[in-house]
Parts: sequence; structure tokens; C-alpha cells
Amino acid sequence: GDKNHTLKGGYLYVNIISSYFYCGACHGGNLQAAEITENNRNAYYRNRIRAIRFKSSRFLYIGDFSGLEKNGVNNYLLKAGLSLDLNDLKKAGRPAILLSFVPASCEIIGYVLLAPVILKISHIEAAVMGAVLAAVSPAVVVPRMVNLMGKKYGTKKAIPQMIMAGASCDDIFVIVLFTTFLSVAQGGKANVMDFISIPVSIVLGILLGAVVGYGLYMFFETSYAHKHCVRNSTKAIIVLGFSFLLVAVEDWLKGTVAVSGLLAVVSMACVIKMKSTAFVSKRLSEKFGKLWIAAEVILFVLVGAAIDIRYTLSAGIAVVFMILLALLFRSVGVLICTAKTNLCLKERLFCVIAYLPKATVQAAIGSVPLASGLACGKIVLSVAVLGIIITAPLGALGIDSTYKRFLEKENI
Repeated sequence: GDKNHTLKGGYLYVNIISSYFYCGACHGGNLQAAEITENNRNAYYRNRIRAIRFKSSRFLYIGDFSGLEKNGVNNYLLKAGLSLDLNDLKKAGRPAILLSFVPASCEIIGYVLLAPVILKISHIEAAVMGAVLAAVSPAVVVPRMVNLMGKKYGTKKAIPQMIMAGASCDDIFVIVLFTTFLSVAQGGKANVMDFISIPVSIVLGILLGAVVGYGLYMFFETSYAHKHCVRNSTKAIIVLGFSFLLVAVEDWLKGTVAVSGLLAVVSMACVIKMKSTAFVSKRLSEKFGKLWIAAEVILFVLVGAAIDIRYTLSAGIAVVFMILLALLFRSVGVLICTAKTNLCLKERLFCVIAYLPKATVQAAIGSVPLASGLACGKIVLSVAVLGIIITAPLGALGIDSTYKRFLEKENI
């Protein structure tokens, strides 16, 4: 079909995956009720998947798979939500909210002040560059924070929960700033409604996820009450399918109302954990931990595939210097967020390290200024690519090598 009349590759693929999950869950129950043997059921599934794959292949083209990156992250956000203790998150409170926008704002200020001098670009072009680089990568940070929560490092002061909450929100803030600065750079005007959409997207995302989570809980409980016990593996598949749909809702409603799909996923998982027994939520969390083994590979392959390494060759040492200076501004922002808290200096430094990695957002929007015809497009893409190459391993290795020394392990 015509490429202009097709969905983006990533979101069509997500919808196909969701269809597989739901078809499998629904048909599985029907076939079991009909007492069809396992071999015949498997043959039936193969034939149905071939039919769906044949039909979808006519519409699916190799295109923008940034939606799959977000859905790779949402798999781990499900595990995070099922592991999250809301009482612990309340302890974080103010710092968690500040971390969602203060470090990013400080880094953007760093680019606006220094990039015109170092890279010889205008202040509005520097603002576009800063917005591209300002988001922390949930793909790098969230899995590690959930791992620390499982090992009980820093959980007494809710440090992993605080970092994870901030990292899950700041990309919304940064992308709104990016679209605003991009519009101004192209000769447009800043839209006040874009800024109002930030808190709206957060609130609606939490509410949407809570409603869906409660609905799933009631479905599982009603099935159990009618002596139709749903296995934990089946529950995981159903919850994962709905998480795909929640992420897709964000794009379906774009331009109409702002909704944070990733926050909806976390909210849904939190409600399921709150309403379910401890055994069920723990088992579901373990299921999603196993799914992450495959999702992690897919996620980082897609992030790597989005990087055009050619643009780093002409970047020069000035770009590296600019990135490192901007990280200093970002670090000051994190220290401001954690000021006047019960965190000691080592714990605050760990928060600084955890907020260094960049990957997902930069891979997704780094090439947009170049595609939009801005004169700074090539240098922005070069900074985005080098930012990923420098900060992703720096932050990941920093977290992995310091958490045992900087964080206190909670005794159970």
C-alpha cells in the first residue's frame, strides 16, 4: 500500500503484537473448553499467526521503530510498578518532583550560555540542542533502579524510587521544550498550551493507568470467583498487552489531549500491586523480569540502529568539551534537587551519576532539526550521537560500580 496511508512501523508492529497476545489468550480459553488436544491447539495457533503475518506484511514497512523503543522501556516499567512501594515513594516527595525538570532545565541553560561561544551557533539553536540532550535515558536508568530495589540498596531512603520517578517524567518535559524551541527556530512562536500540557499529561496518564489497572484487577478477581483461575503467565501476557495499548494511546490522542503513556503503564502496575495479594504481584514482577531479557536486546539494538555514526567524525573536540560542560550544569541541578534532604553526600553523588545516561530520547529526536532544515541540524545530530556514546556507558558503568559503596543496604 501507499506509505503515506500506513501507520508508523513501530506502532503497527506493537498493535500486531497486542493482537497476538489477545488472540492467544481468548482462543486458548475457547480451545481448552472444547477439550482440543495441545498438539491441535498449537497447529491452530501457527495457522492463525501465519494468516495475520501475511495480511500485516502488506502494510508493514521498514520505517520509524521509535515506538518499539518506548515499548521496550514499558516492559521494565511494568516490573518497576509491581515492585514499587508507594509508601517509600512518598518519602522521596519533593526531590522526585524536582528531578523531573530541574536537572534538564540546568543542562539546557548550560547549552544556551556556552554553545554560542564554543560551537558558534545562535542562542535559539543552542536551546534546541540543549532540549535534544537534556533528557535522561529511562532505558538505562529504570532497569538499574529496579535492580537496586530488588537488592534493597538505597531503599531505606527511597533513592532508587526517587530516581526512577524523575527519569520516567523528565522526557515529557524535555520533549515539550524541544517542540517549542524548534518552532521558534523555524520562525514560529512559543505556545503556552504546550507548557500547560506537561502537568495535564502527567495527571491524565496516572488516572488512565489507575482505571485500566483496577479494571484488570476486577477481571482477574471475577474470573477467580467464577472458578476460572487465570494463571500468572496469562495475567502477565494480558497486562503486557494493555501496556502496549496505553503507550499507543499517547500517540492516538496527540494533538487532542496530552497523556503520558509511560506513566499510565507505571500507574496501572501500581494499582494491580495494591489490589492484588503479595504473592501474585511478586510472581508477575518475576515474569516481567524474565521478559526483559529479550526486551533489553531489542531496545538497545533499536537505539543503536537510530544512531548515524558518520556525524561523529566531523564533530571535533569542541563538541565533546561542550557535552562535558553541560553535564556539570546538569550535576548542579541534581544537587539542588537533593539539597536539604536526609541524603548524605555519597548518596547525592550517586544521584548525580544516575542522571548522566542519555540514549532513547536523543536517538529519537536527534535528527529532527536536520530533517526540519535548520542550519544547526548537523551539529545538533553530532552532539546527540556523541552524547549517547559518552554518557550511556559512563552512567551505566558508574551506577553499577558505585551503588555498593555509595548506598546503604537495607536489612530485612
